[in-house]
Amino acid sequence: MSEGFVLVEPATRYRKAFIAMLDDYRRASEDRYGHLRGLTPLKFRAYVRQLTDASTGLGLQPGWVPYTTLWLVRPDVPLIFGSVQLRHWLTESLQKEGGHIGYTITPSQRRKGYGTIQLALALDEVRRRHESLGLDRVLVTCDTDNIGSARVIQSNGGVFESEVISDFSGKPVSRYWIDL
Repeated sequence: MSEGFVLVEPATRYRKAFIAMLDDYRRASEDRYGHLRGLTPLKFRAYVRQLTDASTGLGLQPGWVPYTTLWLVRPDVPLIFGSVQLRHWLTESLQKEGGHIGYTITPSQRRKGYGTIQLALALDEVRRRHESLGLDRVLVTCDTDNIGSARVIQSNGGVFESEVISDFSGKPVSRYWIDL
């Protein structure tokens, strides 16, 4: 099912692939990583360190929980196809919107089934980390009008619980639970 895809921890060896991903978002007019413009090797090393620290709870913004970032790659292709964040627990805000798992697929790689693969691999990773995370089920949310993301969640066992209004965008957000 995974078609040779794996989730990897951020590492400096992925710098060129990460820059290609940034360019992909920029071409699609999505400013997801705008804070990383002009990414030098030194800045990238610091960014990778920041992501590594976040997984242990170091250097987090107030109100944030520890989270692990993983990148979707195929070892034979020099691209990062997507990114996933595993949030170690939920705040009240994440309970409403955001959930345990957040993910994105780079714009040029969408609608190819990679989101479904990435979420399946992320769920496997949460299962592997059961001792440290202690999760028996996870919350995954998406904008209600994002039909593709809803299908990804449902195809990975997501059961719709409710719809809420985002405190950030004012848009409806669908909430799904996935049993592990």
